[in-house]
Amino acid sequence: MEVILPPELELIVSRQLTSGKYPDPIAVIRAAIELLEQQDDIYQGKLGELQQAVRVGWEASQRGEVVDGKIAMEQIRANLRSRYPQQD
Repeated sequence: MEVILPPELELIVSRQLTSGKYPDPIAVIRAAIELLEQQDDIYQGKLGELQQAVRVGWEASQRGEVVDGKIAMEQIRANLRSRYPQQD
């Protein structure tokens, strides 16, 4: 299988080879693919966390446990002010 890279990707591979971090173009591509897989794993983990947070929020709203946006922001600001008082 032959892979033809566009010039901008060839330049990136060339820079990595020049830096001495990788012995050959395949090593550069392998490292890039491993990073892509790690990124996908992280994304899937974050997606699951976000989906869980949405479920919790939806269930709370169904029970009527919601706070007006302005009130919520005031509470957040008050909490931050108590944690991090301004220093003169």
